[in-house]
Amino acid sequence: MSPLLTNRACFITAIVMIAATAATLLAMGRIPMCACGYVLLWTPASDLAGNSQHIADWYVPSHIIHGFLFYWFLWILFRQRSVGERALGAILIEAAWEIAENSPWIIDRYREATIAIGYTGDSVLNSVFDILWMLAGFFFAWRMPVWITVLIAVAFELLTLWVIRDNLTLNVLMLVYPIEAIKVWQGG
Repeated sequence: MSPLLTNRACFITAIVMIAATAATLLAMGRIPMCACGYVLLWTPASDLAGNSQHIADWYVPSHIIHGFLFYWFLWILFRQRSVGERALGAILIEAAWEIAENSPWIIDRYREATIAIGYTGDSVLNSVFDILWMLAGFFFAWRMPVWITVLIAVAFELLTLWVIRDNLTLNVLMLVYPIEAIKVWQGG
């Protein structure tokens, strides 16, 4: 089956989708960038106020893993579509999550069910880069053997578990089915 969209059309559509996500987040009242007034490439684990406000933080590995998972999921469902078209599907899923994640309901859920007591949501800059990090994971999974991608995903999960006592697995678990013992352990 031939692709519905050319690579150029996929690229332009991706930019429009990401811009629409940013516009939606701004319309929801999300701040464009960190309220601190500057942009950092990397926010260390010790900078709790800057977490989810700058270009990259310790949750980048989770977004890269999203890309791995979306690549495999969309490859299974839409194998006949081009990688660019499947990437648009991945952007749609990640953008929907970024919008949902920054809704009052999810922000409140993070505050009550996880150790993110002071969490106020992401800046628009951080959300846009979360989508780009996911795309990096998506295209990595496209080009690499499955075993390497799985190994890196496991390494990312273990690294973030060790450094910040959180990772994609615990994040999903604590949002869906909070366990008090994990919350206490995460709190140090």
